[in-house]
Amino acid sequence: MITKYRRTRKRFEIAQQARFLTFSCYHRLELFGNDAIRDAFVDALAASRDRTKYKLNGGVMMPEHVHLLIVPDLPEYPVSYVLKDLKGLFANRVLQRWREVNASILSRITDPQSKLHFWQKGGGYDRNIASDDEFHEKLNYIHSNPVTRGFAQRPTDWAWSSAQWYAGQRDSDVLAIDPPNL
Repeated sequence: MITKYRRTRKRFEIAQQARFLTFSCYHRLELFGNDAIRDAFVDALAASRDRTKYKLNGGVMMPEHVHLLIVPDLPEYPVSYVLKDLKGLFANRVLQRWREVNASILSRITDPQSKLHFWQKGGGYDRNIASDDEFHEKLNYIHSNPVTRGFAQRPTDWAWSSAQWYAGQRDSDVLAIDPPNL
């Protein structure tokens, strides 16, 4: 007899501790493949921060996934709540728009039960950041991701990253960051 085991994500909610989060688009499709979708996600980040009070210490929007460094406002808004708020409302908005325009991507994001998906199922990757060194390692990884993947020559060339903010470019088009408490 074969028994299926579902991996459950154990989250450690520790006050004032940063979390490194990664979540992917459905089947790792490049659903963030255009500027308008990435811009809409930046707007969704700002709105979600207002609602759930987390601090955003870093992030990058790649074509098929997102990395964030956040500090959730515990105990009121644990990471699971933040992610549900951010991902759920954003996905609903995008999927509604794609339905309205009968976007060609709909066939690729519809499961066998005819349900549409923007995000890959599961909790993604979630890691507590326990030291300043680990924080800087993850932040460097986030900022280097567009360069490593060949989308930019320098981290600050990728508009959907906190690299610009950390480099002192803080105009209205840059992903707004809450300075970390290191």
